[in-house]
Amino acid sequence: MKKRLLALLCVLVLLLSAVPAASALEGESRRAAGTLMELGLIDAVPPGEALDAPAARYEASRLLARLGGAPLSELPAGAQYYVVSKGWVTVTSGQKEPIPTGEFCASLLRMLGYEGFTDENAGLFARRVALTSRDYGETLTLGELYQLVRDAMYFPDSEGTALARRLVEQGLCTEERIREFFPEELTARQIADRHMAAAFRLDVYYTKRAFRNDIRSNGGSGFFVTADGLAVTNCHTIEDALYANVSLITGETFPVEEVLFYDADADLALLRVSRTSTDKKTEVPFFSYLELSRQPDLHRGDPVYTLGAPLSLTLAISSGVVSATDHEVQQFGFPCVVNTADISHGSSGGALLNALGHVVGVTSGAYEAGNNLYISVPLTPILEADWEAEGLTLEEVRDQMRSEE
Repeated sequence: MKKRLLALLCVLVLLLSAVPAASALEGESRRAAGTLMELGLIDAVPPGEALDAPAARYEASRLLARLGGAPLSELPAGAQYYVVSKGWVTVTSGQKEPIPTGEFCASLLRMLGYEGFTDENAGLFARRVALTSRDYGETLTLGELYQLVRDAMYFPDSEGTALARRLVEQGLCTEERIREFFPEELTARQIADRHMAAAFRLDVYYTKRAFRNDIRSNGGSGFFVTADGLAVTNCHTIEDALYANVSLITGETFPVEEVLFYDADADLALLRVSRTSTDKKTEVPFFSYLELSRQPDLHRGDPVYTLGAPLSLTLAISSGVVSATDHEVQQFGFPCVVNTADISHGSSGGALLNALGHVVGVTSGAYEAGNNLYISVPLTPILEADWEAEGLTLEEVRDQMRSEE
């Protein structure tokens, strides 16, 4: 009897623990729907069961048409004709069937003026360029459709205009309304959603044998600073490298082609990453990248965030505050930023961002005897470097650094 009661109690605990997770998912969808309603993109917030149901193609077309500035007089009956005539939607049959994630991402990307993808790989493309912030399933629920569109509001079109800005220009909502729902200062989640795609894990190989067998000799982190593949990391992560690859949040890997600049004293390096994947199967038109702050106005107590690959595992974010802005560290040639945003071995070369999502430093190390005392080097040498300089191979950099010792 006691065993039976204990088993029933365990089942009850499991059921109760599952409720908050389900409620959280439903709450996220409702919040996204509420935001889109306030922005004039949908008429009302659907009930919970509707948000959990698959989104039909006609519902996706209606939302896409509204995003694209279709007059209200053309909706809802003319939504499909509108998006097809614009060239955004290519599938015209099965309008009541669930919308595949890749198909909707492809339509949204076409609306924003992008090329270089298909309906089949558009989901991966969208994740790589930070249009989407997570991997959705094969098809979208209505709630997921609303979440995807809400989270894409600050994604730029091919000419650099954010989707939210387009809504203002189309007269769908006001500047004040946009600022209300999307404040300038970002939360940790928003930093991760919008900018994690620009960070990468750096896998370094010291020998040809290690490279051929994909046995990593060392690891670090880095981040893109231009769409065509220029990237920043710490100099010490590449000092003995013969080869190096970067791994994106999508799992795709790309080789490091050359080093345009390195400074051992500043512990910084500027790399060029190939846009052709290591398996030669993917040629990307561009990478997601981070904006560098040329004059970071940091003060003690300001919130900061790090993006990198701690322990050379998955890409991760951590948060903290600035402890000091001009700390002298013996091994570095410039005053450093000390902060409390956690990093680990493997985080070297990652990005330190402010609350606006701008890079204000490069994570480089920590005090072994101190709690939460992490060091980031300033960007000054990178900003002053010649980004169009003739590059060196990793082997040439290794040999030069050894000769300078």
